[in-house]
Amino acid sequence: MGVNLFVNVPTDHPGSNPPEYFGGVAQSVTWAILHGPVLLVLHSTFGLVLVLAAIGLFVRSVRSREKSVILTSGIGALSVVAAGFNGGSYLNYHEDFSSMIMASAFAVAVVAYAIGMHVAARPAATS
Repeated sequence: MGVNLFVNVPTDHPGSNPPEYFGGVAQSVTWAILHGPVLLVLHSTFGLVLVLAAIGLFVRSVRSREKSVILTSGIGALSVVAAGFNGGSYLNYHEDFSSMIMASAFAVAVVAYAIGMHVAARPAATS
């Protein structure tokens, strides 16, 4: 929310309005991390760390073979990645709906991980 409220992302930076989405995202995120305003640097860096952590958690949950944990971490990871893509889309095209989708996807991820933590903390049923 700090980035939404207090950072004015320039509409003309490397990667803005690209003819090709993924190349533009790579340039935009690189610019945001290396040359953006401080809050945008922190936001972008933290976002990349979250993507890596979400993927890592999903891989660990697949190895655990617990279906409920795989499902919740998979939904969480997918939501974090979706939030990241929409953050990149906002940097590329400056459309407010990309920011809204990014926030919504992050909210879905938080709910999925909260449910996953609840399921993982339950005592195992004995038969």
